[in-house]
Amino acid sequence: MSSNTIAKGIFKGIMLLACTFLLLYFLYLTRSVLAYFLLSVFFSLIGRPIVLFLESRLRFSRLLATCVAILMLFTLLVGLVWLFIPLITEQGEKLALLDLKYMQSELKLFFQELTTNSKASKNIVENMVDEVNIEETVKKEIDTGFLPKLFNSILEVISAMSITIFSIIFISFFLLKDTQAIQGGFVKLFPDVYRSRIMNSIDSTRELLSRYFIGLLLQIFILFTIYALTLMLVGIEHPLALAFLCALFNIIPYIGPVIGGIFMVVFSVTSNLGLDFGTVILPKIGYVFLGIVVGQLIDNFISQPFIFSNSVKSHPLEIFLIIILAGLLFGVVGMIIAVPSYTVVKILGREFFPENRIVKQFTSRF
Repeated sequence: MSSNTIAKGIFKGIMLLACTFLLLYFLYLTRSVLAYFLLSVFFSLIGRPIVLFLESRLRFSRLLATCVAILMLFTLLVGLVWLFIPLITEQGEKLALLDLKYMQSELKLFFQELTTNSKASKNIVENMVDEVNIEETVKKEIDTGFLPKLFNSILEVISAMSITIFSIIFISFFLLKDTQAIQGGFVKLFPDVYRSRIMNSIDSTRELLSRYFIGLLLQIFILFTIYALTLMLVGIEHPLALAFLCALFNIIPYIGPVIGGIFMVVFSVTSNLGLDFGTVILPKIGYVFLGIVVGQLIDNFISQPFIFSNSVKSHPLEIFLIIILAGLLFGVVGMIIAVPSYTVVKILGREFFPENRIVKQFTSRF
């Protein structure tokens, strides 16, 4: 091998690394746009069956079917957000009526009991009480311009949410309306020899992920129903908002159900403060815990196996290992996107390496 060939190889390697680095840096700078696009893909996959149904059964045009689907998804999103308004309003009223001096006295009593039970030094406890002075802390925040800062933060959040919602609706609309045109334009970027395989991969991915996300929504709805009925029977305030929030935590595999369960139990306690713990609060905690157990049993033995076997075509043990590995490598976000990403990888492997023994084994359920 000549020195000229080695030099060209080194140059190509350096250029490949540089281009990879520039691409990753570009994706980092445009991460917000990438997040909008991924969320739009998610909503378009959910809205795709609605568009197909309206086109095939009700003979809607593509444009009208897309508008109806977007309107339905947006209405659903607004309705879910509306559930939390009474909860947030009530919590704000409670914060406005806080008796700071009473809280400080209760905190002091707590530390005194802690001293008695743990035999800690009284000087240490008194220093802790002085440091955790709720009334002075709140006054200090207000005196240093708390309200203007809060107002500016609210405006920033509203502005960011408006931009996000508009961007997602805009991108989702065209992903649903011009699916074939966008897909055809993307495929033309690749050589002719790969176009049919890429087209098949896109079609399979869109079909499987659409079924997976719809199944995921069905899974959340089942948990939401069980949790809402439990909270209503127990008599917890705002059961629909709380049930939806805890069911939504279930998107995070393995960790999410635990977080949702703890949240429900804690809210059951805080909603009944001032009542007798042994005769009122403790039985309610028991009923809530029973509802959580029933919901998780149904989810683990009925909902999840049905979704995985009929959507992503993967064995539950296979899914478990992929989620654990993704969680170790990328944290909570990795656990959430593990199943869709793994499904895409399997589809690409089936299309581009159909004769590979390992690929055949992992895609045998397709």
